[in-house]
Amino acid sequence: MAVEGRPPTPKSILRGHKAQVHAATFIRNNERLVTGDADGFVIAWDLTIMRPRAVWQAHENAILGIAGWGNDRFITHGRDNKLIVWKLTGDDESRMSTTLPLDPCTEPRPKPWILHLLEVNTMNFCSFSYCPVPVPVLPGQQAGQSQDTAAEESKSASELLIAVPNTLASEAIDIFHLPSQTRRHTVKLGDKNGMVMAVALFNQAHSLTLVAGYENGLAIVAHRDPIKNDWIPLYQATCHSQPILSLSISPARDFFLTSSADAVIAKHPLPPVVSQDTTWINITATQAVQVSESEDGNGPVNAGDEAVGKSLLGAALVKAKQNPSSQQKPSHKPQEAQTQPLKTVNTRHAGQQSIEIRSDGLIFATAGWDSKVRVYSAKTLKEVAVLKWHQVGCYAVAFADIAPKASAPSINDQNPKATESTTGAEPNGSDALGHGTQKSNVDKSLTVVPKLVELTVRDKRLRQAKTAHWLASGSKDGKVSLWDVF
Repeated sequence: MAVEGRPPTPKSILRGHKAQVHAATFIRNNERLVTGDADGFVIAWDLTIMRPRAVWQAHENAILGIAGWGNDRFITHGRDNKLIVWKLTGDDESRMSTTLPLDPCTEPRPKPWILHLLEVNTMNFCSFSYCPVPVPVLPGQQAGQSQDTAAEESKSASELLIAVPNTLASEAIDIFHLPSQTRRHTVKLGDKNGMVMAVALFNQAHSLTLVAGYENGLAIVAHRDPIKNDWIPLYQATCHSQPILSLSISPARDFFLTSSADAVIAKHPLPPVVSQDTTWINITATQAVQVSESEDGNGPVNAGDEAVGKSLLGAALVKAKQNPSSQQKPSHKPQEAQTQPLKTVNTRHAGQQSIEIRSDGLIFATAGWDSKVRVYSAKTLKEVAVLKWHQVGCYAVAFADIAPKASAPSINDQNPKATESTTGAEPNGSDALGHGTQKSNVDKSLTVVPKLVELTVRDKRLRQAKTAHWLASGSKDGKVSLWDVF
């Protein structure tokens, strides 16, 4: 990132916005950086060439938030009381304008196709949050057990839940469903906390968990009980003396961070949800043995079982319904809400407008009103780097996704051509370069060796864009600084 003894410098400066940059996010496996400004303009930057691929005015007022949805859709939230889902594929970019907001444009810039439009509240300056629709637990399945992965991915690709402040009551939160564009829930977690300033929505234990930051500095975690159809607070603490400006959830869903107009950064717990699912009938071991013996004897447990079929689970469910006394009665002991944060630190830098944890969970960054971007350790909350380039305040910060090393694509995935070697060495484990272990049953006469020289310039740029540890910062000066950190 920087030569030892010298301050770090950005890899690139993206110039093009005429107004302050309020939002930024990486999409398409880090190939694109999408930024939004106070005039409602959106720019999709191609990080292989550091040039714009699509420019248009998405909203008539300031952009509050941007997020990607798959590879061909993304969401923008503006202060014109609109939340829009756009469709923008690689082919669509060819017809989009690349004239930047700074440059004069005599013709109207074309816009991508609008898939969904929601009328929402933006009085709070609070950006939206989203998550896939939770997949319900199947009968006989414990919470946390794996289900049909293909079905889950299909559902998350087609359905989404959007959390935004309520239109009428600024202290409440609405949760909308896409593509139906209907409101599923309205959550009100207090009356005297002021406006909702930051919100996060995600799935936990096959149900929804909501995190909210308020104007009075309070942070609340609430989980939706699908049985009672109610939201149960799991944690609440007031660690800030000023309104919460931003919050970020850890990738492991074990903690979250909040930043505020004051100088405090707080690390809060995300309590695990105690499962109280009573929707499914509990099957005793005796019933399972009885069903098993009956099926081995090719005879139904009783006459009603023939309608269910020979399924072990189906027959057991029928027998359990006919014998309610054998069902286990679950306890309804409420889960007590925690009130103590994990850690708080006074950074002595007031006004940390944006905060985000990197996808590997090791570090997080803040964008400050003092024009600096600060990088911290997620474990200790200690400052590890200060990135200084802008001369005015920074409002947005975003990390590129860091792929786990085990699943990171090798160079052979990008370039299948390889040479064959006749070396007979068999490595054990991995060497200093991270080469994988070669098992003894593999032909030792063949070793795949990538040819770096076969990569084209475009392939090298694409590889750099996807694998770099990008950190993007948007500022009041309309510029975006792009850093490669840690």
